[in-house]
Amino acid sequence: MADPKDENPTPTPLDRQVAENLGVSADDPHTSPANPENRISLERQAADAENAEQILRNVPENIVGVKPRADREPRRKVTRRVGKKVVEVQSTGHSWDGIEEYDNPLPRWWLWTFYVTIAWALAYALAFPAVPLLKGTTQGFLGTTPRDEVAREIQRFDEANAPIETRLAAVDLTEIQGDPDLLNYANNAGAAVFRTYCAQCHGSGAGGNPGYPSLLDNDWLWGGSIEDIHLTVMHGIRSPDDGDTRYSEMPRFGVDGLLEDQQIDEVTQFVLSLSGQPHDQAAAEAGAVVFEEQCIACHAEDGTGDRMQGAPDLTDAVWLYNVNGQADEATIRRIIHDGPFGVMPAWAGRLSESHIRAVATYVHGLGGGE
Repeated sequence: MADPKDENPTPTPLDRQVAENLGVSADDPHTSPANPENRISLERQAADAENAEQILRNVPENIVGVKPRADREPRRKVTRRVGKKVVEVQSTGHSWDGIEEYDNPLPRWWLWTFYVTIAWALAYALAFPAVPLLKGTTQGFLGTTPRDEVAREIQRFDEANAPIETRLAAVDLTEIQGDPDLLNYANNAGAAVFRTYCAQCHGSGAGGNPGYPSLLDNDWLWGGSIEDIHLTVMHGIRSPDDGDTRYSEMPRFGVDGLLEDQQIDEVTQFVLSLSGQPHDQAAAEAGAVVFEEQCIACHAEDGTGDRMQGAPDLTDAVWLYNVNGQADEATIRRIIHDGPFGVMPAWAGRLSESHIRAVATYVHGLGGGE
């Protein structure tokens, strides 16, 4: 045994035997049993190893666990059920937390359902247009398509509605209100036309949006009678592809240099004062002079506007260009400076006369018609 006071003792044969048993180097001072600092640790390791080995030798077989999979026999369980042998299927070899996965076949009903869907898909691909080609698709042996079916349905309804649409296109606009059947058809057909072509700008409920007027009130730029509405729908407003379109244009007072910035600020205050909005009184008085010189030709001396020109009434609380439905000083100034140029498309040529009359009747009946 090495001297405990020697910092680097020479290993004895016993130390070398111990080191060999522990699998360490006897010549390495960090692991050698000859080093007093390592002796206690190595002795504990040896005792722990011996104790663990003893525990494993004495553990019962049912606690140790199952044998390795390679040593196990195939799991086959044979029982009797109504004279038939039932054999438990083999495991797939997958196991999670001791739960094994069996290699069971898929249920027959599921397989047959799957095969039927494959057969149905092949039959559908042969019966209807399905496979894309370089030009077009395969037509299918039935010789029809869902699009053809829709076209036939539309044609069927067009033929059924032809008599009443002929009446609607020929009758005087003012007489539609007095014919219950015609009015009912016009309102329903007009609502469908409105939702298809008009709701994008005027809103699904016809309440309008900034720059697109509400059709629910009695504030009309170009008139709210059934004839005025019909004319507006037919020819549009400032529509470039219709020679009979309603047309007017507000000058771009700032862009074209017709007014100075101070004058635009002053007339903005005057416009605010016309509808009782908060304003600068001194600036509004100066703006009244500018308004009289530049604006009364369209908006009238009292600011009530002119429907023949599509000039809005500036004295009420209805603002085509607004912020959350309210008058806004910055927006009014921008309109005066830049000049608005809203466009409504002409629907003549796009919609039939009966459909134009139907949507005009529908809009007229929303609540603001005159």
